[in-house]
Amino acid sequence: MTDPHSSPVQAVILAGGQGSRLRPYTDDRPKPMVEIPGTGVPIIGHQLSWLAAEGVTDAVISCGHLAGVLQEWLAKAELPLRVTTVVEEEPLGRGGGLKYAAARLPHPDGSWYATNGDIWTRFPLREMAAFHTGRDAIATLALARPRLPWGAVETDGFGHITDFIESPPVPYEINAGVYVFSPEFAALLPDRGDHERTTFPRLARRRRLAGYPLPQGAYWRAIDTAKDLTEAAKELAAQRG
Repeated sequence: MTDPHSSPVQAVILAGGQGSRLRPYTDDRPKPMVEIPGTGVPIIGHQLSWLAAEGVTDAVISCGHLAGVLQEWLAKAELPLRVTTVVEEEPLGRGGGLKYAAARLPHPDGSWYATNGDIWTRFPLREMAAFHTGRDAIATLALARPRLPWGAVETDGFGHITDFIESPPVPYEINAGVYVFSPEFAALLPDRGDHERTTFPRLARRRRLAGYPLPQGAYWRAIDTAKDLTEAAKELAAQRG
């Protein structure tokens, strides 16, 4: 039996979105198959490498839009872990899709990670898993504090501008799209619908939902638009530099 308190070795990746804001990149491929400029590797390739480096041995990928393109790439790629794909025959919503994919995890008695298929990030997942266990949570969300895409100004009480701040962090933490779930979480998911409107609020009322702030210096970016791809490429170049 898998120890439910050990770091997860299995994960679900939600990769079924259409990525309409990333067109024309997503006209012929699903969003997770869009390549990060300068790497020659699609978003999901980066995710699989990161998960494997964090001790994950098995991943279930929930496919939807242009699923065949993703499945063809997976069949040809040298993958660092075992991958299973599932395709929803009809839209189940985010919660239903997560439950449908979780049913294919190889260790139903073990904890598991989940991530949205359009997230490019690097941070220590094992530390997040330890945080999850320490809070006796059933579900833990990674929390990011992204930067505004615009410059900001500071003013004094008289309306005089006192400073300019380039791309400041937003004042609130947001759901970063990376999760740790205890074994019992899958049974709490809806068969159809959105778990963020049903399951998460119920767990929050029970104090069984935790939020893990990404550690300082952790890299995180959601790839939603062409500008995000450009910024990701710049950030990668800076890191290499």
